[in-house]
Amino acid sequence: MDDFFRPEVRAFFRHWQEVIIAAGLAVFGIWWALTGVGITQWLGVIFIVLGAGWAVAALQRARFAQDGDGAGVVQIRERRLAYFGPLDGGVMDVGDLSKLELDPTSHPDPSWILTGIDGHVLSIPINAAGAEGLFDVFAALPDIKTNTVLDVLSHTPDARVTVWSRVKPLLH
Repeated sequence: MDDFFRPEVRAFFRHWQEVIIAAGLAVFGIWWALTGVGITQWLGVIFIVLGAGWAVAALQRARFAQDGDGAGVVQIRERRLAYFGPLDGGVMDVGDLSKLELDPTSHPDPSWILTGIDGHVLSIPINAAGAEGLFDVFAALPDIKTNTVLDVLSHTPDARVTVWSRVKPLLH
């Protein structure tokens, strides 16, 4: 059955799989809401809302995900992210993150530059294996705009761009 679809088509459906499933749930909810009776109609409305919300989140994750053919591996475990690369790597707690940047000039691929509160810097290629999990880490940062992250990623700038930085409390 793997030979039935071309590899490009399989890759396309794999990339957009979550969005397609969420849209299917919303369509199923529409069908139930229009044809159901009593509680089935209300369940259809609930499925529409759940499917629409899931589709929006899945669309953002799909826009963030790259091909995964870059150097190294990203692992995220219990609010600690680790990058194991061929030349460098490191571990950083998500709570210690103070600045997030995108460096399009890094070689061979553009990289996320994560700076900790102690000055520790972790450079992760945007297409490293497992880097799609960084979207959920970035979305959990306080006051971050996920649309800004996606816009910077889709319109690769010429120089390093700060996407997010922690607001430093002022001491009077």
